Amino acid sequence: MRNVDAGIEAADVVIVGSGFGGLAAAKQLNKSGVDYVLISSTPEHLFQPLLYQVATGVLPAADIAPPIAQVLRRHQGADVRLGKVVEIDADAAVLTYETEQGARKIRYGSLIAATGANQSYFGRDDFAEKTYSLKTIDDAQRLRAQIERVFAEAAGADQQTRERLLSFVVVGAGPTGVEVAGQLKELAKRYYHQEISVALVEGAGAVLPPFGGSLSEYARESLTRNGVEVLLDTFVTDIDDGKVTVKTKDGVERGIAAETVVWSAGVAAGGFAGLLAEATGCETDRAGRLLINQDCTVGGHADIYAIGDMTSLNGYPGQSPTAMQEGRHVADIIRRKKQPGTPFVYWDKGSMAVISRFSAVTKVSDKLKFTGVIAWTAWLAVHLFYLVGFRNRFIAVASWLVAFIGTGRPGFAETEKVAAAPAAEQRQAA
Repeated sequence: MRNVDAGIEAADVVIVGSGFGGLAAAKQLNKSGVDYVLISSTPEHLFQPLLYQVATGVLPAADIAPPIAQVLRRHQGADVRLGKVVEIDADAAVLTYETEQGARKIRYGSLIAATGANQSYFGRDDFAEKTYSLKTIDDAQRLRAQIERVFAEAAGADQQTRERLLSFVVVGAGPTGVEVAGQLKELAKRYYHQEISVALVEGAGAVLPPFGGSLSEYARESLTRNGVEVLLDTFVTDIDDGKVTVKTKDGVERGIAAETVVWSAGVAAGGFAGLLAEATGCETDRAGRLLINQDCTVGGHADIYAIGDMTSLNGYPGQSPTAMQEGRHVADIIRRKKQPGTPFVYWDKGSMAVISRFSAVTKVSDKLKFTGVIAWTAWLAVHLFYLVGFRNRFIAVASWLVAFIGTGRPGFAETEKVAAAPAAEQRQAA
């Protein structure tokens, strides 16, 4: 980092975002001693795939969100900053970001954009105020507070009130939706010892659509055996206080009781993708994701790279392995281990999703698939491997033993309590 004219700093590389892709790029740059500035809107690196375990009390929030500075503490050339990028001058290679001390400008030699994606509500932005999403630590803590509230109130309520309080609808049968639905049932049965209703609503014709075939069918059957009502080819048309209205592809409409609605359907690129698109002329898809070039550059700018969920390339899945591989690829180009313009090629190492305790699906290839305990054990091993830091891994193992082998929920012991969303507070006060 060096100071230059007009109060504008300069850096060889600027990384925006502290998710899997951004950290993978940072670690790859560090191998060649390349200095970089990492700008993040949050002080922590979030292990997003485990947010549902924070929401359902399996893990404390701190275990999946270590400080970025701690993760990169051994990188001598790392400069981690807290801020939000608000402007980009792609021609001058200068970006502006807001901090608590005010706006700052920095000129970059190379820019790596890795800010991920937000939740999409398919044009019904009002659903955001009526549902719980799982994209941030705050989201998980709000859902956890809501879960604790409804079970606490239900414990001393009459049957009708109890049934109302303990009604859940999960929208979207991708990995997050399936994991949330399964864990809610586990939580009710093994920790709270209460009966609850959980409906899983999916617009496609299968649970876990990307898996397909026998794995999707196994997931559906496993959820059904566990007491989850699985509604396929079904769309949410409205959400009111205590009720979700759904319609099948055949036009049949019905209402489902829902004190708590968890939304995990669809993603949309965040505001930074829009800034980049406007600054570079890069085209976007319907979800606002950048249609990047084959080498992960953006538009006609060879010094700007974009990776991960904020982008679309060759139909590659919007998952953390894609972001990490893209991060390492662009870092290798910057540190000249690969030639500029080298196309990115995704190596599909397989996919996995947990359904409930001792039940999961793993797809390594079209011919190599696992279900049940073997897949569940593989899921634990892979996620444990990618958790950052020995302490996080050690505590995660201890928490998993307590929650999955025993009946405890270590996450509920976390001292920080976050209030439920405003809608829930209003119902409570009514």
